[in-house]
Amino acid sequence: MRVFITGATGFIGRALTLRLLGGGHQVSALVRSEVSAQNQLGPEVRLLPANAGPGELRETLGGCDAVINLAGEPILGGRWNLRRRRAIIESRLATTAQIVAAINKASPRPRVLISASAVGYYGDRGDELVDEHSPPGRDFIADLCGDWEAQAHQAEASGARVFIPRLGIVLGPEGGTLRQIITPYQFYAGGPIGAGRQFMPWIHLHDLVELLATALEDERYRGAAIAAAPNPIRNGDFARALGQTLGRPSLLPVPAVVLHVLPGEAATVLLSSQRVIPRVLEGLGFRWRFDDLTAALRDILVENGPEITVLGPASPRPLLSPESHYLQQRPASYLLRHTTAVKAPLAEVFAFFAQPWNLGVMTPSAMRFRIVGKPPPRISRGLQIDYSLQVAGLPLRWRTRIEEWRPNELFIDSQERGPYRSWWHEHHFRAAGAETVVEDCVYYAPPLGAAGCALNSLFVGPELSRIFRFRAHAMRFRFPCPSEASGFDQTHDPRGVL
Repeated sequence: MRVFITGATGFIGRALTLRLLGGGHQVSALVRSEVSAQNQLGPEVRLLPANAGPGELRETLGGCDAVINLAGEPILGGRWNLRRRRAIIESRLATTAQIVAAINKASPRPRVLISASAVGYYGDRGDELVDEHSPPGRDFIADLCGDWEAQAHQAEASGARVFIPRLGIVLGPEGGTLRQIITPYQFYAGGPIGAGRQFMPWIHLHDLVELLATALEDERYRGAAIAAAPNPIRNGDFARALGQTLGRPSLLPVPAVVLHVLPGEAATVLLSSQRVIPRVLEGLGFRWRFDDLTAALRDILVENGPEITVLGPASPRPLLSPESHYLQQRPASYLLRHTTAVKAPLAEVFAFFAQPWNLGVMTPSAMRFRIVGKPPPRISRGLQIDYSLQVAGLPLRWRTRIEEWRPNELFIDSQERGPYRSWWHEHHFRAAGAETVVEDCVYYAPPLGAAGCALNSLFVGPELSRIFRFRAHAMRFRFPCPSEASGFDQTHDPRGVL
C-alpha cells in the first residue's frame, strides 16, 4: 500500500515507518524539517514539508491508499499554561482537520484513515472497569480526545474507513514516557507516582506497530478501539516491575503534591486511573506479543543488548586491511559484540546498511544524528562521512572512514575524529537459511586515558548498550525477526576465533 504518515519522526512514527517499509509498503510523510527527517527516516520515504499548501497535500493524498495520523505535541512536555494548552490542542485538531479536508477532496481518495487518540478519553475512572462502550470523561484531556476523534470521523463522509486506536502508555526503547520514568531509577530514587493505586494502561511499541500495520489492511478495524495490553496494572506494581528489571529499588514515591507543584495540572495525566479492557481488539482476535509487563520491560531494557569485555589474549583478533595501522597507532581497550538475526535475505540486509542515510535510522532520536554535507548514494571503501550528534546533551562531531568493504560479507569503519581514543567497528553478515545474522564487533578505547576504565563502567558502556539495543529493535521493525531470534547463540564468532 501507499501510506501517508503524520508524526513520522516521532517515537511511534519512526518504528512504524520502518515496519511499513519492511512490509513492502511505500511511505510518504508530512515533516517540519526535510533534512532532519531524512536523517531519521532514511532515503526510502518521500517527504512533504509541513508548510505545503492544501493543493499539494491534496495531490499527495490522491496518490495514497491510506493515512496514519500520529501528529501531536507531547502531553507531558511542560506545564499546561494557556500557550501550552493551545499547542497541545492545535497540534492535534488543526492537523487532523487539515488531513481530513485533503482526504475528502482528493481524487482518488485514500481508503482508510487511522487517527490516534488516547485512553485519556475516559478521564479518571478509579477502579471501574472501562471498555470501548464506556462514556467519556470530563476533563481537559478527555475533551481533547473527544474533539480529536470527532474530527477524524469526518473522513467517513467521503467513504473512508476510520479506525481510532485509543493508546495507553507506549513502552519502547529510547523514547516515550518510559524514557522519562526511568531517570530517577538510574539514581536509585525510583518509586510509584502518588499513592501508586491508579491503573496505568500500557502497550509495547512492537504490539502497537503491529496493530497499526494490521488495521491498514483489515476492513474489520473501524471505529474506536482501546490500544493497551489486556492485563491492567496499578502504578505501584509497574514501579516494582521496573525496579526489578533495572536492578534498582522502587521505594521512593513521588508525592502527588509535588507533581501538582512542578508540572501543575499536567499531573492529572500521571495520577488519573483507567482500568481499561481492550474488548474490541480481543473480539477481533488481535494477538499481543507482550501481554506481560515484566516480559515487555525485559525486552526493552535488558535483552537484545551487546556484550562488552576487556580486551585480552583470548579475545577475538580484529580484521585489519594490509595497509591499515589504525589499531597499532590507537590501541583499543574494550571489545563490544552484538549479534542480531533477522528474517530477510543477506543481499537485502547488506543493501540497507550500504545506504549512508540509514546510519541515522539506526540511531536513537535523542542523539540528534545528522550527516554533514551530502554523502554519496552508497558506502564504499575509503569513503569519509562527517556527522554531528549529541551524547548526554553535549554536541559532538564525528568523522568516520570506511576501512574495508566486502559486499554481502563485511565492512569496517574507524573513527578519524570524535570522542574516542580508538574506534574500530566491524560489521559482519552471513546467511543462515532464510535468515541473515548481523554481528557487530567494536574495538574501542574511551577518552581520558587511565580514567577511561571508570568512565567506561559508569557512562560509556551503558550508553553503548542503549544504542545497540535500539539498533536491534530498529532491525526487528525493518526486517521482521523470527520468534527464536532472542535465543540466538551470541557466542558465535564469524571468523572462527572463539
